[in-house]
Amino acid sequence: MISGRGLGHTGGTLDKLESVPGFDVSQSPEQMRRILEQVGCCIVGQSEELVPADKVLYGLRDVTATVDSLPLITASILSKKAAEKVSALVLDVKFGSAALYTSLESARTLAQSLVSVGSRLGICTVAMLSRMDGPLGQRVGHSLEVLEALQCLEGRGPADLQQLVTTLGGSLLWQCGEAGSVGQGAARIAATLADGSALGKFQAMLQAQGVEAGLARALCTGTEEQRYQVLGRARAQEELPAAQDGTVQRVEALPIAQVLHELGAGRTWKGQPINHHVGAELLVTVGQRVAKGSPWIRIHYDTPELSNDQRRTLQGALVLGGSEPFAPSGKVAEIILPQGSRTLEELTGGPGLGSSQALLCSA
Repeated sequence: MISGRGLGHTGGTLDKLESVPGFDVSQSPEQMRRILEQVGCCIVGQSEELVPADKVLYGLRDVTATVDSLPLITASILSKKAAEKVSALVLDVKFGSAALYTSLESARTLAQSLVSVGSRLGICTVAMLSRMDGPLGQRVGHSLEVLEALQCLEGRGPADLQQLVTTLGGSLLWQCGEAGSVGQGAARIAATLADGSALGKFQAMLQAQGVEAGLARALCTGTEEQRYQVLGRARAQEELPAAQDGTVQRVEALPIAQVLHELGAGRTWKGQPINHHVGAELLVTVGQRVAKGSPWIRIHYDTPELSNDQRRTLQGALVLGGSEPFAPSGKVAEIILPQGSRTLEELTGGPGLGSSQALLCSA
């Protein structure tokens, strides 16, 4: 997979993986082919040899106020995928207060453009619209999210993250004709998480991309403390208490991301160094009842220290109400297919629709 870096409050996959000592995202096409033959997967950055025109166009977009141009976003995303010669593609298009597109309608327009153009390029393309008002999972920040990804690869990640991972992976199996429905595909993905095979594949990828074998083994088979020893830890942690009793209605992702950016987790300009250890752990979940004074978030930071203004901003991210505890809704709001939109429930049922879609994708 060709991935990218973060800018502003948004996180980048490459930045997260580079919190693992030795992980090299710069691979030539020949090296990528070798890793794919040996391991079956790799996650790399864009190079001069792959889609060079996209790099030029992105620089022009930056100075012509067209960064948010929908046709150019579509071209930028899909040119990389076409260069990879993928046969099937599932896209996670996020919407909400912490996403590029704040409304479902605007995200749907982008998703429809991606699916339409991807299909015309001969790529079986599906886009899932997922909510991004609150953080995904319970951890935010580069090395902390790697720790959470490892938990997910062990089959014990947070429920919302686990569901999104299995749904995206399940859709890809369905698109390739390897599962009769998204639900059947998701069950197969969940099984690989539970039996350790997914974690073993991740360990092999780490080693193939430069991580020393002992470190990769400690990360993938060690305790959480051993994992911290590999990734490192921020100098200080501070927990913030809930200001009152109540049920968690939502946790706003944007204020948390903005404070972490100020503490060094994000970059304002291309190439700016970032602190991989800065981050946050959510100690509560949406729908949970909390008591006044109980800790709801733990901030990991080096320097500068948390200011009172930042504490106030963070406290504003926790929205409490008087309702009874409840089960939160899933992250996936809608699925865009070449034939139109569907709900997740429609695609996790029997094999009929799934089989027809698989035949379409393999045509």
